[in-house]
Amino acid sequence: MPLSFPYYYGRASEQYAFFRIPKLLITDSRFDGVSSDAKLLYGLLLDRMELSYRNGWVDDQNRVFIIFTVEEVMETLRCRSEKAVRLFAELDSEKGIGLIERKRQGLGKLAIIYVKDFAGDIS
Repeated sequence: MPLSFPYYYGRASEQYAFFRIPKLLITDSRFDGVSSDAKLLYGLLLDRMELSYRNGWVDDQNRVFIIFTVEEVMETLRCRSEKAVRLFAELDSEKGIGLIERKRQGLGKLAIIYVKDFAGDIS
């Protein structure tokens, strides 16, 4: 049975923020093997990167990094840890397509994530 949601009226339709999923992730054949959920996660990581830049989270090479834990993915995407780990691996430069690079910071410290430029030249 469908739920009965109210309509948007007037300017109320402009009140929400949105996550952006780059169109190239959907249309470019390089990303055909990437799941829709991993593409959604990449959009979330891009959104977080903007905040990190504003907060000055850059390394000594001026690369912006973010912190986004498996637990945050689980909460945001409403999934289990196995799926969150799999989505990170799908995007990672070690096991996946290379859209992100995770760097461990040491025992007890959170890993940092470099979100890579999906539209940049591939080397």
